[in-house]
Amino acid sequence: MKIKEILTVLEEMAPLAYAEDFDNVGLLVGDANADATGILVCHDALESVIEEAIAKKCNLVVCFHPIIFSGLKKITGKNYVERSVLKAIKNDIAIYAVHTALDNHKDGVNKIFCDALGLINTKILVPKQNFIQKLVTYTIAENAEALRNSLFEAGAGKIGNYEDCSFSSKGIGTYMGNEDSNPEIGQRFEFVENEEIKIEVTFEKHLQPKILKALFKNHVYEEVAYEVYDLQNSHQNIGLGMVGELTNPMDETQFLSFVKDKMQCGGIRHSAFTGKTVKKVAVLGGSGSFAIRHAIQSDADVFLTADLKYHNFYEAENQILLVDIGHFESERFTKNYIVDFLKKKIPNFAVNFSEENTNPVKYL
Repeated sequence: MKIKEILTVLEEMAPLAYAEDFDNVGLLVGDANADATGILVCHDALESVIEEAIAKKCNLVVCFHPIIFSGLKKITGKNYVERSVLKAIKNDIAIYAVHTALDNHKDGVNKIFCDALGLINTKILVPKQNFIQKLVTYTIAENAEALRNSLFEAGAGKIGNYEDCSFSSKGIGTYMGNEDSNPEIGQRFEFVENEEIKIEVTFEKHLQPKILKALFKNHVYEEVAYEVYDLQNSHQNIGLGMVGELTNPMDETQFLSFVKDKMQCGGIRHSAFTGKTVKKVAVLGGSGSFAIRHAIQSDADVFLTADLKYHNFYEAENQILLVDIGHFESERFTKNYIVDFLKKKIPNFAVNFSEENTNPVKYL
């Protein structure tokens, strides 16, 4: 099996198009065309993890955090990033990062977080913006069904829990071909008025090349009339954070003890208690201070995240309990999910769970 075949499976789990613009996801080091000998899944691809990969004969390290985040101008081994990259290159080990591509997936980091707490009725906390486009095209009635179905097969027409969504309407199209034309209906230099079907479908913007390929391949006209629009609609199934509900509400003190146990936290920092019974819980794995307003607007009683600064706790305004459980802790079970996914998709291949604890934060 080639490494690139495994990368295809990883993109199925966490499409790279879902990642935030600031992020650095995908294949960071290595040759995708090399034969894969084994996979090691980790949280952070530190030098010790690369050494573990060497010992376990794995030449693909799949990490959650990208070891290369900002640009590298030199690779001399002067810091932990450069040392890890150097060791990987010297030993022909590829490194692949998923990070916010998995953060934004509806079954990814934050769903894993919710599941660890037993939350139900979950939904995205901060839906992804500017990610939906609409295709509008026109064809004859005889071609409409086949064309529409080809667009569905290419990934168009998915809205929330529904597939094969479209809108069609009838109208009159006009045209006149020149001397180089070869019209499907009518003759050159003939002004044609013909009944047509207008088809409208939405799709995730990264699918545009695939959608247009299906359009041109399955349309009967010599010249295909079409329009593509960017929509301002939020994508309800892609985005950061989640909000859900406890099956058994509890007071704030009980809840914090519950979270500390379930997420195996070394310590918890929180804002002042509000006195509310905890029922609705917002979560965002990793650094989540930017989503405090979203958590309050969701009517959550508590917002669980990490990396909150001193002044962030003031933003609770006695409307919500803000809880910092630790960055690593909030993403703790992510690599378990990645390992399980890969083992299901590639059952007869060596997928290893890294035994290295790469959490840089220690507690007394």
